[in-house]
Amino acid sequence: MRYTSKIWYRSFYNILVTLVMIAVFSYFWYTELNVLLEKEFLMKGNYLTIMVYGVIVMLFIGLFGGYKIGISKKSHILLSQAMGLLFADGIQVIITVLMVGYRHLIMSIIITMAKVFLIQIVGIFILAIFLISLYFKIFPPYRMLHIRGNHDNSLVAKFNTRNDKYVIKGEMNYDEGIEKINEAIDAYDAVIINDVPTETRNRILKLCFAKSKKVYITPKISDILVRGAEKLDVFDTPLLFCRNTTFTFSQRIIKRLADIVFSLLGLIVLSPIMILVSLAIFLYDRGPVFYRQTRYTQGGKTFKILKFRSMIPNAEKDGVARLAAEKDNRITPVGRFIRATRLDELPQFINILKGDMSFVGPRPERPEIADEYTKEVPEFAFRLRVKAGLTGYAQIYGKYNTTSYDKLKLDMIYVENCSILLDMKLLLLTLKVIFMKESTEGLEEGQITATNKR
Repeated sequence: MRYTSKIWYRSFYNILVTLVMIAVFSYFWYTELNVLLEKEFLMKGNYLTIMVYGVIVMLFIGLFGGYKIGISKKSHILLSQAMGLLFADGIQVIITVLMVGYRHLIMSIIITMAKVFLIQIVGIFILAIFLISLYFKIFPPYRMLHIRGNHDNSLVAKFNTRNDKYVIKGEMNYDEGIEKINEAIDAYDAVIINDVPTETRNRILKLCFAKSKKVYITPKISDILVRGAEKLDVFDTPLLFCRNTTFTFSQRIIKRLADIVFSLLGLIVLSPIMILVSLAIFLYDRGPVFYRQTRYTQGGKTFKILKFRSMIPNAEKDGVARLAAEKDNRITPVGRFIRATRLDELPQFINILKGDMSFVGPRPERPEIADEYTKEVPEFAFRLRVKAGLTGYAQIYGKYNTTSYDKLKLDMIYVENCSILLDMKLLLLTLKVIFMKESTEGLEEGQITATNKR
């Protein structure tokens, strides 16, 4: 019953938000935009224009995750809705300019749509503050039982950051036995099965199903491989078919052509910013502007990645390869800014143009660190099935300090589901991630990699 009520509330919120956005546009369309046409639209033309705008708004807000009330943080929902509206209103500017057909009216159209955007932002902010807060009052957090394995992945700490949605009230180890687990489950709303051996996990999962308890599971690599499987109804025995392939030949051609075109375009358009960043780095300490480092790409091949230098020269003079810590004194003031804004990554457009990387793919790791990860998690090498990328699934849904095993899981979701359409989605979501500070969190003090401490 509670789940059904949540669905209704979310649907009400999402419909209300969408209608408010469409209503704001409709008002300005009738009063300021339609009158710019050589021949004003009548009823059907207006209805069609507003309907097309509504579809674009829903598409982009949905793409950026702006409809995930009760799932994402309030700040993330607001950012997602703002990003979706920015793209939708930008596209509407282009459509309206083409419809009007007069260059001298372009600025009037832009100004009008800017007013639309600002009023929409105020509207969704008011709605979100009130209705999302009301949502969590109506639907208090789940009382959860955490059943853990022997691997510490800090999952409890991650759940505790969302105490508006989850409250872990109980905790036990899987080796306490299935009978004790069966008795304990009854007292909770939901169960977290965290890194439990497969056989025991399956038994717990069946118990939860029998008791209609909600279950959160940390997937294993085999689970992710199966998720990409195709259901076959060939025999009276159900079959799942895992293709275990990546991009098709035609997709690889399209992906490479897109990399060449957009990397060239990016280098041209962003060249003024790259020049300013180069000057700032050089004037700070008169050191080299660029930083070259060996990284892995598809098939375990190595290449020299190119980045703007964000650390002091000879930052690893002791010869130890280490990731940046949260308060790393090797990072310069200029470096902190360009790392936070991702400007240090811009020279990698050259790597993409050369074919070392793609725009989308698993993040290229340093051989020393990747080899260390692979010793602990041999499947880490699976992520090299596709070309390394400037952005990717792990970069969007993970953090800089995400553990190697969790990075592998995220990258394997991409490897198993890679497509041109997914690449396009991830590129758009990258623009959202730039504004999310938590995605750039460094390692804790004393850590060298995302798994080991000194």
